[in-house]
Amino acid sequence: MKLALGSDHAGFALKQKIKSMLETLDQDVLDIGTYSTESVDYPDYAARVARLIQTGQADRGILICGTGIGVAIAANKFPGIRAALCLTPYMVEMARRHNDANILTLGARLEPEIDDQTLRTMLRRWLETPFEGGRHQKRLNKIRRFETSLPAAAPDPVSETR
Repeated sequence: MKLALGSDHAGFALKQKIKSMLETLDQDVLDIGTYSTESVDYPDYAARVARLIQTGQADRGILICGTGIGVAIAANKFPGIRAALCLTPYMVEMARRHNDANILTLGARLEPEIDDQTLRTMLRRWLETPFEGGRHQKRLNKIRRFETSLPAAAPDPVSETR
């Protein structure tokens, strides 16, 4: 599996730690930056990772910023991207199993900080947990339709299914 890994300046140190952990797991990591703690704009890195996944140059991605929120919002603007901000191993597993998330977002400035053992567990679950499909695929199909066919002032989708 090819993984695209990106962060802003706030996430740089955590990105470096994650890159090291992934390499010890023999993962193919494409580090798209940033490469220092010099201030940069997180949407730029979210866009790079999202585009690599859209074009098939990466299978999944991991994005890090201060909270993980900004990169999740930015990445989710790209059709076909399902970026999930996860704080626990269980959230990572469910993001993969039920939502077929293709980008994991993490916050580097969260308190309490995620310890190394928990981070390793989260990364393993990100790599190893398959998408269940079935009833969850039906839901993803609905989301895909939002990306491609709904006008800005769309009718209530819940009332459409009754």
